[in-house]
Amino acid sequence: MHTEPMKLVTIVGEAVLSERLPASLRSHGATGWTLAEVSGDGSRGMRTSPMPGDNIRLETVVSAAAAEEILETLATEYFPNYALVAWVADVQVVRGEKYR
Repeated sequence: MHTEPMKLVTIVGEAVLSERLPASLRSHGATGWTLAEVSGDGSRGMRTSPMPGDNIRLETVVSAAAAEEILETLATEYFPNYALVAWVADVQVVRGEKYR
């Protein structure tokens, strides 16, 4: 089976960004994404909130160039103002045309 190399961008952050982040991804060429409410513990400890789902995990598969653009936007527009982490992983996708 033929696969194509792409990048998986994963972003975990505040749920208040659940509408803004997908719009930002689309502006950098993402054709789709998966968004889920999540909880966890990290370097700052667990966030306390009376509402469940106070964090989101957003994942998208994009080209290497788009991944770089997304990370740059996160670094300049989001990291200074929101509790947010992001990482990129190499992936091999089937039906690569769906990601262009």
